[in-house]
Amino acid sequence: MDTFDAGAGSILRQPKAVWATAGASVVAFMGIGLVDPILPSIAKGLDANASQVSLLFTSYFLITALAMLVTGFVSSRIGGRKTLLLGLAFVVVFAGLAGTSDTVGQLVGYRAGWGLGNALFVSTALAVIVGAAAGGSAAAILLYESALGLGMACGPLVGALLGDASWRYPFFGTAFLMAIGFLCIAVFLKEQPKPARRTSLLDPVRALGHGGLASAAVSAFFYNYTFFTVLAFTPFVLNMTPYKSGAVFFAWGVLLAVFSVLVAPRMQRRFGSLKVLGGSLVLLAADVLVLGYGDHTTAILCTVLSGAFIGVNNTVYTELALGVSDAPRPVASAGYNFVRWFAAAAAPYFAPKIEEWTDIHVPFVVAAVTAVLGAVVVLVRRRALTHRAQELEPAHATEDSVTVFAN
Repeated sequence: MDTFDAGAGSILRQPKAVWATAGASVVAFMGIGLVDPILPSIAKGLDANASQVSLLFTSYFLITALAMLVTGFVSSRIGGRKTLLLGLAFVVVFAGLAGTSDTVGQLVGYRAGWGLGNALFVSTALAVIVGAAAGGSAAAILLYESALGLGMACGPLVGALLGDASWRYPFFGTAFLMAIGFLCIAVFLKEQPKPARRTSLLDPVRALGHGGLASAAVSAFFYNYTFFTVLAFTPFVLNMTPYKSGAVFFAWGVLLAVFSVLVAPRMQRRFGSLKVLGGSLVLLAADVLVLGYGDHTTAILCTVLSGAFIGVNNTVYTELALGVSDAPRPVASAGYNFVRWFAAAAAPYFAPKIEEWTDIHVPFVVAAVTAVLGAVVVLVRRRALTHRAQELEPAHATEDSVTVFAN
């Protein structure tokens, strides 16, 4: 807990630029789960089925995956402030347009533009906060972690509150809040020095030539399929009102944040990263299997509980990805995320399709299998996944964790 104690005294004494960036980060992370509780409402409002509406996630994360090759290229050339503003501008425009959609196709397209903006913003925000913060990097990282957890937890709740009146309002609300963030960053954040070395478009792909980084990315690919089956498909299974669904995913997000920031590091110190990751993946597989075959109450409990396993996995995967190779952290992060976000794009599309082809249980069977496959990759490639992150100082491990999850 030294990392958190170190930053506790100075976390509140930050320049306005840091608060502006952190506030916009909360809204950016809210956007990931914002549509969760309103997916059924969108389907009803646009006369669409589950597989069509789930493309909101597919388009968002497909563009996010591809953008991993672009964000470092852009920020190393135009600087952090301009990259943040560009990303925010994309989100404001496309989130607002999403609220005006008359068809699922329009909404999916606007969501893709939103994904590009979000990728540009969140992949740059941590570096900007650390560069502008007072009190050292520990305080800045803790502030950013808090923004991440708050956004992930509050996204479904805000989506439910606004979406209860109309499915369009969460999109308009996001555009409005991000516009405020744009103005605050434009006013309070000064341009920071550009990186000494420019990042090329192919640097992240070249980094994947390292066997350990490639193994971490492949394992995370399987895990992310499970993760986003829960996030994007479960709302249709629960079939609850926006308020109730929002409450379920708010509790899910709270567990995710707590286990990611507080529990996972303790478990890693006691048992080691690979044992923790393998065990958590197997437990996640069991959880989603019970979710798929249990009654409604059981499905709710398993959905919330999955947040704990997902939180642990996110942290451990992050440290593996950034500690296993000699590639610069931003480059290793981009290569790793380039691979894993494709699963986040695939799961929301295939889960409802699999239900249409079979029944409502089978998508969760597939999700359980992919979680186990992720654990198998960790077991088989454990030598390649032996990494320097185990020797990192706690503050460094925390920084890595936030960087990769954000990206």
